[in-house]
Amino acid sequence: MAVAVDTNRSARTYGNWRRPTSPGLMGLGSVGTVALLGGLIVVVVTVMIAGLLEAVVMATVLGVGMLAIVAKDAHGKNALSRGGARAGFWAARSRRSNIYRSGPLGHALWGTYQLPGIAAPTRLSEHLDSYGRPFALVHTPATGSFAVVIGTEPDGAALVDQEQIDVWVADWGHWLANLGDEPGVEAASVTIETAPDSGTRLRREVASNLDQDAPAFAQAMLREAVAHYPAGSSTVKAYVAITFTAAQRSGGRKRPAEEMARELAARLPGLTGTLQATGAGAAHPLSAQELCETIRIAYDPAAAGLIDEAHAAGESLEFIWPDVGPSATQASWDGYRHDSAYSCTWAMTSAPRGAVQSGVLARLLAPHRDIARKRVTLLYRPLDAAKAAAIVEADLRAAEFRLTATSKPAARDSLAARSAAATASEEASGAGLVQFGVLITATVASLDKASDARAAIDNLAATARLRVRPVYGSQDSAFAAALPLGLVLPKHIKVPTELREKL
Repeated sequence: MAVAVDTNRSARTYGNWRRPTSPGLMGLGSVGTVALLGGLIVVVVTVMIAGLLEAVVMATVLGVGMLAIVAKDAHGKNALSRGGARAGFWAARSRRSNIYRSGPLGHALWGTYQLPGIAAPTRLSEHLDSYGRPFALVHTPATGSFAVVIGTEPDGAALVDQEQIDVWVADWGHWLANLGDEPGVEAASVTIETAPDSGTRLRREVASNLDQDAPAFAQAMLREAVAHYPAGSSTVKAYVAITFTAAQRSGGRKRPAEEMARELAARLPGLTGTLQATGAGAAHPLSAQELCETIRIAYDPAAAGLIDEAHAAGESLEFIWPDVGPSATQASWDGYRHDSAYSCTWAMTSAPRGAVQSGVLARLLAPHRDIARKRVTLLYRPLDAAKAAAIVEADLRAAEFRLTATSKPAARDSLAARSAAATASEEASGAGLVQFGVLITATVASLDKASDARAAIDNLAATARLRVRPVYGSQDSAFAAALPLGLVLPKHIKVPTELREKL
């Protein structure tokens, strides 16, 4: 029996990403609109009590404040947020808190090499899951959260049918949606790191299988391949960090590390098993030593070669969490110097507009010759069903308000209303809602190559249809957030995210 194959199948596309909006007047959110109306009332009261001149001064101050909120750049940042970032970095530099020194001659306790910045309070412990596999548990007392890190070996899309890729993408969407139903899950992150290959594993493999009785020509060819192949090769590693809250319910008792470890030990096999169906390959929880090596190499890339050589020699490394940090760091306005490298981190400010295909991030994730080490971290915050329904309904009302606020609505407002309605319909039919972001960290060996790395990231972000900007004034915090540590950035910000979005 003959089978007809449809070769004209159109490529599947993805899109309709929306940032929740807040209804308001003149481009302001609900909080900004309330502030505007309150300011106008104050101006009227000032006219009645003090006089016209004082009212004009008050109105001028109000106008300047509203202009600082309304005037936004291409990345959606208003003058108020940019000025706040400048003031915060200036204050940190005046206190010299952007400079970090550890070790015997540093300021860390007991002369250790503690992690700097927002990663400093983290604590590490190791436990066994129900399969008997050791897993590292990262505890962040400042936010009351616990994180487990899963190492994966993605299969890649090379020589894979498009139908299989579409199935992987669908399963990944289901995995993210199911996180919203997992009890206690606060956030998840996926980190894809590309780095130069030291060639240690290749030399060990060839040396252990080389036959001394083989022809001299064959042996010379293998030795030449071992000597020259690592010069242009790269390694790709992928990690998935899942963050859980210590409290079972809002305002409840925070559970200790031992109790959380017993619960997560039973849940880890299910999480790693379902993750394999998304194309992540063999998934296994990282042990404490593996996580220590990963963080140590991130802050000091020069240690990667020594660690690989130690593994090749069969030596077991014993890192402890207080000694995996850098010996010296210095955060500048647009960069971060740490031990033997210099890094710059970008944050996504806008998701791709329109529809994209499944391989839109392929070039961004691939190794680049101008970047020694590149780390792309996708941050996810799954929402439970109750909160997701409230968010999509509020977003739909805000989009409809902006559409009906004028007699001649803009085309973008009409499209936003349709997109909000589609999102609300999908959520009502059972789809999950996830907030997401992207951090991109480029690491080079010297400051001279930083300009080439910046140009490369700008080009790669354009191919991925992402709008990114450097994390000005917070490079050290962004560098730590891009690591597989399970840090939840909104919980480290003094001004709540919900308030900033409604200005």
